[in-house]
Amino acid sequence: MNKPDTDERIKIGITQGDINGIGYEVIIKTLANPRILELCTPIVYGSSKVASYHRKTLDVPEFNLNLIKNAKMAVHKRANVINIIEEEVKIDIGTSTSIAGQLSLLSIKAALEDLKNNNIQALITAPINKKNIQSDKFNFPGHTEYIAEKFGTKDYLMLMVSNNLRVGVVTGHIPLKDVPSTITQELVLSKLRILNESLDKDFGIKRGHIAILGLNPHCGDDGVIGTEEQDFIIPAINKAKEEGIFAFGPYSADGFFGSGNFSKFDGILSMYHDQGLAPFKTLTFHNGVNYTAGLPIIRTSPAHGTAYELAGKNMSSPDSFREALYLALDICRNRKMHKNLTANPLKHIVQDEEKHGSEPKLTL
Repeated sequence: MNKPDTDERIKIGITQGDINGIGYEVIIKTLANPRILELCTPIVYGSSKVASYHRKTLDVPEFNLNLIKNAKMAVHKRANVINIIEEEVKIDIGTSTSIAGQLSLLSIKAALEDLKNNNIQALITAPINKKNIQSDKFNFPGHTEYIAEKFGTKDYLMLMVSNNLRVGVVTGHIPLKDVPSTITQELVLSKLRILNESLDKDFGIKRGHIAILGLNPHCGDDGVIGTEEQDFIIPAINKAKEEGIFAFGPYSADGFFGSGNFSKFDGILSMYHDQGLAPFKTLTFHNGVNYTAGLPIIRTSPAHGTAYELAGKNMSSPDSFREALYLALDICRNRKMHKNLTANPLKHIVQDEEKHGSEPKLTL
């Protein structure tokens, strides 16, 4: 990550997540690095008192959050915090509580409001507990679905990112038994389009090569152990190619990752949650990032949960959260560049070699 060329700093909103988990720990460890404050102006939506409690468990005595009333008051080169609650909060480290769920939602709502009003340019969400946040105001499987609804987006893609590895999922947080009946040609094609557009707009990769995984073992063995590949996935790939998307497959997930062929593609589309996330987290457990592609706004998140078992012990790694911040900044700049190039197409000069859409040579 390079230092910005101007004094303009991107304002990054950060939700506090579950106050009894490792959210504040990874936030503080990340923002305590002064180099981070040279790259952006962070704003935590949470509680200065809760942050102070967590800071005392860490070895960062000189770190403090600058208390502000709203995002417009954010001080550059400082880590800022907006109190979403003024009262004392009971903290039960490593435990799921109803108040933690309520405060998680308050933090998200406040940050999304500023995101809608362009008071911040991107959002990083610290981990929540998907059960204790449930209420009559939040009835969603997780962050992704809630944020998508708030921005009126029905078509989006959960995309796991670590350096050049980008893995999306056709079906997200649904029971495994519902996956086969959910997959259709239209759904696979929709996710392919989102991934292709995101590679271009968010990652600056034009004509990206996308690998599509099959649903069944060995991609169904020509229909012997499943026909979803023939019925839905292959037709979607063919249609995508007609639209100019460089889509290839389907590939069997086990051999695809085991052989290292994943490294030859710009993006990978898996059929269900664990098919994509299990190998992704095996390869990149400490620095993976969850990015929601297809939204009009930029939202990233560390690729881990509340980790109650580590909370309060100064044992959690901030790597994933830090990478989520870096990715948010990169996407902010890539989107700005993409917008400028779209507005001035004659100024765009392709400097890298043209890709011709042929399938990469794979290792058997």
